[in-house]
Amino acid sequence: MKSIMHMDLDTFFVSCERLIDSRLNGRPVLIGGVSDRGVVASCSYEARRFGIHSAMPMRMAKQLCPEAIVLRGNSGTYTKFSKLVTEIIKEEVPLYEKSSIDEFYLDLTGMDRFFGCQKIASELRTKIIRETGLPISFGLSKNKTVSKIATGEAKPNNEINIQQGTEKPFLAPLSVKKIPMVGSKTYRSLCDLGVKKIETIQEMPIELMENVFGKNGITIWKKANGIDNTPVIPYQERKSISTERTFDRDTIDVKKLEGIMTAMAENLVFQLRRGNKLTACVAVKIRYSDFQTYTLQKKIPYSASDHTIIPLVLELYRKLYNRRVLIRLIGIRFSHLVEGAHQISLFEDPTVLDLYQAMDNIRNRYGDRAIMRASGMNARSISRWNPFNGEPPPLLANRRQ
Repeated sequence: MKSIMHMDLDTFFVSCERLIDSRLNGRPVLIGGVSDRGVVASCSYEARRFGIHSAMPMRMAKQLCPEAIVLRGNSGTYTKFSKLVTEIIKEEVPLYEKSSIDEFYLDLTGMDRFFGCQKIASELRTKIIRETGLPISFGLSKNKTVSKIATGEAKPNNEINIQQGTEKPFLAPLSVKKIPMVGSKTYRSLCDLGVKKIETIQEMPIELMENVFGKNGITIWKKANGIDNTPVIPYQERKSISTERTFDRDTIDVKKLEGIMTAMAENLVFQLRRGNKLTACVAVKIRYSDFQTYTLQKKIPYSASDHTIIPLVLELYRKLYNRRVLIRLIGIRFSHLVEGAHQISLFEDPTVLDLYQAMDNIRNRYGDRAIMRASGMNARSISRWNPFNGEPPPLLANRRQ
């Protein structure tokens, strides 16, 4: 019988900030975009008592809790703490899946014959708390769905073990909102049918759910009945990296846009070299004030060089920006990634590689913005996220200008 553990770091971004600054303990904290267009990426339990939740507009959150402490957040800090937790899990468990920066699935199947899965899970949680100082909760059951729901019920900073055969009774009294994949729209549809508790779905014929919700109805019915055969999938190499900037105010300032595009491209190319990666496809995205979105891409020989990629990014941007309408968002994406280092061509100056190495050494030691092109100096926030250290991209990786 399978034994699947789901672990979730409680209010992860807030917990990281509190480790750095203990004055935040016990106070309502909001992390996310600080402008009126910003959204809440994470909030403390003290803030949640005011009805605040993640993905809520920051302006609304401030209205609900004016005394809340608002922080922009630092994706580099969160990545560092996430990596610490990942390394501990990696040492203790042979098969794990990192589904987000603060969430993990662990397959403990077969380990019960030694010490018991409950004991192993509890000891792992204790070790993470002791070595990182971060609160973490887990749910343990026979599959991913039940374990994830159990983790939600265990929070804050606790654990729940759902014994085999008790999955349906455990799920029955819970709200249908607890089922993974049931969003606000599906929840409203279920409420319109008079379905608010998981128990009601358990008592419904699967055919009825299929008639109303199609294939999703079958999946929801199975999850409500504690049925989920999804395997734990080990971490796999990223095939693309990207970054975006959404502006506080829509802009048509060509010089500002090109400067930010240059800074974004320069930082993203640095992330390629830091991860020992090359890209063969560069794409640029523009979203106008009317929310019309356009993308243009071009394939290139494998590269991780500023002098190759940055001019191409600006070329694609200039071709794409042809409406002369206010711009809301710009973005860059590198795909078709492979492992390797840049190979200079016959006509390239070999000293350019020495220059890149010197620049990268400075950035690694003093920060991503320690050295950069003058044209990109006005780009205030460039992500410090390293996408090649086993971390999924954090919510704050795409910071707002």
